[in-house]
Amino acid sequence: MTVTEAGPQAPAPQQRRLRTEIPGPASRELQERRGAAVAAGVSSVLPAYITSASGGLLTDADGNVLIDLGSGIAVTSVGHSAPAVVDRVRKQACWFTHTCFMVTPYEGYVEVCEALAELTPGDHAKKSVLFNSGAEAVENAVKIARVATGRQAVVVFDHAYHGRTNLTMALTAKSVPYKHGFGPFAPEVYRVPGSYPYRDGLSGEEAARIAIDRIAKQIGGDQVAAVVIEPIQGEGGFIEPAPGFLPALSRWCTENGVVFVADEVQTGFCRTGEWFASSHEEVVPDLVATAKGIAGGLPLAAVTGRAELLDAVAPGGLGGTYGGNPIACAAALGSIETMRAENLADSARRVEHTVLPRLRALAEETGIIGDVRGRGAMLAAEFVKPGTNEPDAAATQRVVKTCHAAGVVVLTCGTYGNVVRLLPPLSLSNDLLDEGLSVLEYAVRLEASR
Repeated sequence: MTVTEAGPQAPAPQQRRLRTEIPGPASRELQERRGAAVAAGVSSVLPAYITSASGGLLTDADGNVLIDLGSGIAVTSVGHSAPAVVDRVRKQACWFTHTCFMVTPYEGYVEVCEALAELTPGDHAKKSVLFNSGAEAVENAVKIARVATGRQAVVVFDHAYHGRTNLTMALTAKSVPYKHGFGPFAPEVYRVPGSYPYRDGLSGEEAARIAIDRIAKQIGGDQVAAVVIEPIQGEGGFIEPAPGFLPALSRWCTENGVVFVADEVQTGFCRTGEWFASSHEEVVPDLVATAKGIAGGLPLAAVTGRAELLDAVAPGGLGGTYGGNPIACAAALGSIETMRAENLADSARRVEHTVLPRLRALAEETGIIGDVRGRGAMLAAEFVKPGTNEPDAAATQRVVKTCHAAGVVVLTCGTYGNVVRLLPPLSLSNDLLDEGLSVLEYAVRLEASR
């Protein structure tokens, strides 16, 4: 019998429970097996091997039940094993698992594209194409923009993260671990300053003027195919631009015939308290790239946007063998159904209203958190050395390890490795959210007392 077979398989009760240290002996045994079989380049935040998950909880091979404040990096927004997702997936798997939409199509793909046309910002005519991952979506958005405009240059921003393919590595700002040693990268990618209010102190309009001036001087607006931006930067540190930054960029794109691409891979599908983060400032992107929370845990991604842009690519120019897999489409329809039925955008706002005051009070109390920021259920605390704004990655890692040892999954991010990010399932109960936050508060106070 394997370790996984021996582990608990029944749905976990909705409460945290520790039976062993984390990781426990069964997880450590699996970690040894992994060392012999899995490439060293694949890392894991917490080597507690999961055997089942339900709602906002993860059960590991040792029977420990962990509160999940990471959602598989903003993927299981509707909760683990959401009933509507599971039911649709089960039915679809019984009907057929794959035909390839480019060979013999099926209704589920069309239904997902119809839903995306309805849900994404703007009331213009829209079309979509489906892929497997966020990186694929961003890369194809660039392809579409280049064909539609006849231009080549792509503008991205400091602290950006857009994926791990060759093109999206070029779009991504941080070298280690995402880019180091993997070059050469795709050409005609230009990086300009973004808006990082905690560190630059600029208004949105001021930051936008600097970015636009850099584009005009170093590239020329008439050479730019696309501006690609995360409405809230994810891996770069959950950086929320100052108000006015995104609208100013969007206006400049419209005036210069540039395609404005919103990378909503991490911010989309109710995560920030709106269906899409662009809507907080009424920005209507030309193209929207989505993935992560779209399908309740199954691999699916999309580019959605102005119909004339999508149709600029000749038949056969877009697609992929698994893009829009029927089971993933079924999961997406179940996920969207759940978000609507449970009003998960409102739930995300509930998380924000609960978490931000507590984190801000904690920052004031301890002096080791320089900034607290975010929207909805996409929230972060940036750790610094007391009395400065100097990033403190070591303290950040100690806080995270304390949380993990107590059975609460939190994640880090940031160019400087000094940000703790919270991405709980939008359906997480108030009790579990409160308990998880209490553990985080304990970890921060412990670090501040060092």
